[in-house]
Amino acid sequence: MPILTEPTVAVHRSFLAAWDEAGPEQERWMGARAIAGREEEWSREEAADPAVFARMIEAIRTEADPRTALPPDLVHQTVLWFVEGDEWLGRLSIRHRLTPALTELGGHIGYFVRPSVRRKGYATEMLVQSLPIAAGLGIDPALVTCDTDNLGSRKVIEAAGGEFEDERHGKLRFWVPTRTS
Repeated sequence: MPILTEPTVAVHRSFLAAWDEAGPEQERWMGARAIAGREEEWSREEAADPAVFARMIEAIRTEADPRTALPPDLVHQTVLWFVEGDEWLGRLSIRHRLTPALTELGGHIGYFVRPSVRRKGYATEMLVQSLPIAAGLGIDPALVTCDTDNLGSRKVIEAAGGEFEDERHGKLRFWVPTRTS
């Protein structure tokens, strides 16, 4: 069964294959950038180098550490990868707090599923697995948003217990409880 885990070099090959599947229009969802310290973004070609890939992972992991300095408009986030064995299936980010922009558009949790494995329930499983982690960060409930025309994502959020609040700026906003009773 696939699990959420910290980014790992063990999935290097399949991460690159997923990046190829995503293509240029979705490559930003691969999360190959770091927001801590000196902001960096890695290209597909750079990430192909195992040493660069390892540095990229380490940079992404530092974003969760509250001691890591961030620009004032960004927040700490825990980035997790959804993997099964050495197969990279997707990524999920838990933002530790909301800025005004995240309150309107982004929410606490964002996720991406590799194109070749969509429609298998992975997005729902990722979101459900992330809720106790969000609770551990003091987030309850979590704001999760999706585009108004993204029926699949809406169903994912609702399946995880999301309660619709409203629509703003082309986004549907849901509050998802993170603690079980």
